Amino acid sequence: MDIGRIGLWQGVLDQQPSSQVREVVAELEEMGWPTMWIPEAVGRDPFVSASVMLGATSTLKIATGIVQVHARHPMTTAAAQKTVAEAFDNRFLLGIGVSHGPFIEGIRKLDYSKPYSYMVDYLDAMEGAMYMAAGPDEDPPVVLAALGPKMLALAAERTAGAHPYFVPPEHTVIAREIMGPDALLAPEQKVCLETDAEAARALARENMAMYLGLPNYVNNLYRLGFTEEDVASQSDRLVDAIVAWGDLDNIRARIQAHHDAGADHVAVQVLTPRGELPLAQWRTLADALL
Repeated sequence: MDIGRIGLWQGVLDQQPSSQVREVVAELEEMGWPTMWIPEAVGRDPFVSASVMLGATSTLKIATGIVQVHARHPMTTAAAQKTVAEAFDNRFLLGIGVSHGPFIEGIRKLDYSKPYSYMVDYLDAMEGAMYMAAGPDEDPPVVLAALGPKMLALAAERTAGAHPYFVPPEHTVIAREIMGPDALLAPEQKVCLETDAEAARALARENMAMYLGLPNYVNNLYRLGFTEEDVASQSDRLVDAIVAWGDLDNIRARIQAHHDAGADHVAVQVLTPRGELPLAQWRTLADALL
């Protein structure tokens, strides 16, 4: 599946009625975006949302970044993947992940004691799942949410590749080294089209606060050399590593840094105040990047 060199990552369309979502994704397709990534946390079901979006477009690919594996039996996930892929001309990329303890234990009230082993068993079960309906012409791909060495290696060994989130280009270098040259590597990159440093960093910190309360992201930052003080204070060094802000040249340079580090695809997430719909920014970036 060709998802392009640059795509969009967004979590704001859950706040819009489905009628508007259809209009927005059709406009994104018209802008030239090849792929859009959608999350799963405590909002809409990602398979249903993907179907709504794919049904409103003809070329746009929808990728999940990511489906929480604890939320569904692996046979259910495999069936949903094949159903959506067959219905919409293989324009669906399934990204799955173990998510985070506060979501799985705290919200879903499920066990999160062995996330890596759970993912291994889950992949085994998906591969062996019975499916007796009409399916796509070819097996649809899977990518893993992966940050640490073990999950990155698993992504390369068992799936099409990895979709790291909340990472700087320095992580992309490490991921490519671990995964080898052939696996798909599609990191997410947050951007802010704001040239005032104080305003840009304020918006970045507002977005980053939730993620800095999730152990998987924090531990990954420690592996990359950031300190407890960086995390606690949301230091300028950390903010600037996670969020590319400034003019279009700065945004281009950060995306290119991921590509230079070994990324095949960069999923660009535009930050806006209070989660406002960034249609104008998406168009500006499409004109500049695609």
